[in-house]
Amino acid sequence: MGDDGDSGDRDTRDDRDDDLDRALDAVLAAYELKDERRTGWQLRGVDDPESVAAHSWGVAYLVVALGDRLATDLPGVDLDRALRLAVVHDVAEAETGDVATRASDADDGDDAGDGGDSAAEAADREAKVAAERAAMRDLAGPLPERVRDAWEAYEARESPEARLVKECDLLDTCLQAVRYERGDRYDPDRGDPDAFREYDDLDEFFATTEPRLRTDAGRELFEAVRERYRTVRDG
Repeated sequence: MGDDGDSGDRDTRDDRDDDLDRALDAVLAAYELKDERRTGWQLRGVDDPESVAAHSWGVAYLVVALGDRLATDLPGVDLDRALRLAVVHDVAEAETGDVATRASDADDGDDAGDGGDSAAEAADREAKVAAERAAMRDLAGPLPERVRDAWEAYEARESPEARLVKECDLLDTCLQAVRYERGDRYDPDRGDPDAFREYDDLDEFFATTEPRLRTDAGRELFEAVRERYRTVRDG
């Protein structure tokens, strides 16, 4: 009987070790976000652009630093829960990569960002969602359910926490544009010459953001950030 007990203990330890190995593999896969560069900045020729992980930190910090302001339009919001959503909101991009939202695609306020109604645009949106959901099955599968639940909650945009995080997601891009403008960190000649044909400087990032904001507080913050950007841009 002692042998049977030892065998059971070994099986339990082996199961725990297997679970830990799978969890660590999933975490390491998500760490690809630390090296996944934000595509929009690359298209604009930004020198050493931020990673998706750096952007996610910015979004999370905005939740902590300015969440109270945004919460005035979102009754009942739980900032601690919002912070969890912010941390995981782009995790799927560790597998799928980052896809830039263009100003012409941003009219409906969705992450997929396609303002038009064509079947091709709808198919693109569905393909993006399907790819990210499949990525989350891989990345969050061995981890606690709260990881996948937080990502799904953000994608659904039904809770005040998800809507607050989306506002922060949009505002973070504008704040980053101010930083790059201040540091003279970009050269369109290094980027895609066709990427910003209708816009000068980093103006498209503000054009992308403005129609997608959904709260008065978010729009107020946006205007303050855009004013700072214009001041720096115009010298």
